Amino acid sequence: MGKELIRLVDCCMSYDGEQVLDHINLYINDREFLTLLGPSGCGKTTTLRIIGGFTTPVSGEVLFDGRRMNDIPPHQRQVNTVFQRYALFPHLDVFENVAFGLRIPKVVEEERNGRTVRRKKKLPEKEIQERVLEMLEVVSLKGFEHRRITELSGGQQQRVAIARALVNRPKVLLLDEPLGALDLKLRKDMQIELKRIQQQVGITFIYVTHDQEEALTMSDTIVVMDKGTIQQIGTPEDIYNEPKNAFVADFIGESNIIDGVMVRDRVVKMYGREFACLDGGFAENEPVDVVIRPEDIDIVPPEEGQLVGTVTNVTFKGMQYDIIVDFKGFKWLIQTTDHSPEGRHIGVKIDPDGFHIMKKSQYSGMFGDYSSYSEEYEELSDADALDEEDDGEAARREDGYAE
Repeated sequence: MGKELIRLVDCCMSYDGEQVLDHINLYINDREFLTLLGPSGCGKTTTLRIIGGFTTPVSGEVLFDGRRMNDIPPHQRQVNTVFQRYALFPHLDVFENVAFGLRIPKVVEEERNGRTVRRKKKLPEKEIQERVLEMLEVVSLKGFEHRRITELSGGQQQRVAIARALVNRPKVLLLDEPLGALDLKLRKDMQIELKRIQQQVGITFIYVTHDQEEALTMSDTIVVMDKGTIQQIGTPEDIYNEPKNAFVADFIGESNIIDGVMVRDRVVKMYGREFACLDGGFAENEPVDVVIRPEDIDIVPPEEGQLVGTVTNVTFKGMQYDIIVDFKGFKWLIQTTDHSPEGRHIGVKIDPDGFHIMKKSQYSGMFGDYSSYSEEYEELSDADALDEEDDGEAARREDGYAE
């Protein structure tokens, strides 16, 4: 990655008196693939729109190469955008869709007789031809120049949209959930393809998604957002292995999040017993959140276990089983290749590097209990669903099922 290219300084945004961005501070490097990740309404798309110039923050600064850009319109920024809806022109073939922006005359400034004169300038047809064909090769659509848009698959249409955005040679490409309309297999393929394109063209990609797998697969840097604030910034490995709070731990992958007490450095206590861990820097006997990833838990005979619980639910996932285990009323998720039937008492063992200790936060107690997998909960949910059909939408909202 290169030098710093974009910086947001204390950016705030609100709509109808409701704050959607709360003092966002963020810098983005040249040639970086950065992903804004979070649930709907977290502020990620608003952040993207501020960078693109489609929205102006109510306060704060947007800097591009050190220059303040708050009042610069989108067409004067070295930025292009690919949206979830590609907005391709069905009456034009692939070549003309990609060439569309190049055919629009650009305003250039020239010095004449000691004064600056502005005039419109068209690109030569030969240069248009070369740039379009070059970009179609980058997105693996060489030979598709004369295809109509309606003859393309969803993935091919997306590549056309990317080529059209890149052919103008921006410094930054903004991508607002561009894979959302694709099926699962094609979406996975395009994750790899997007990363390849970004590395080949060598520019900054800023990507918005709520899909954790997309973020982990493609990104150099992930920015996790919630309620208009940045919760954590880091590499995919840092975000997954060292989450800052319960929200990040829950949103990135599956996590068992248990109340604990940091007895002293490298010793955490939960369920009334002490466990060796690798974390330190906490106060003695400080209450903490303990994160244990499902894949870091080994199933052993009860007499060999650090804890003993009862299997309440088993789901076969192809490569693994998702097993829900009840430990004194708190449900854990374990991901394993070993099958354990419902009702069996099992022991579990966690190595010291399987514990990740976090300070308490506003999200403590909100995540990490997999009770929703239990048969009892599913029976209640079915009963609630019948009640909802009888009682209408108001009951849905009261029971917490409304979106």
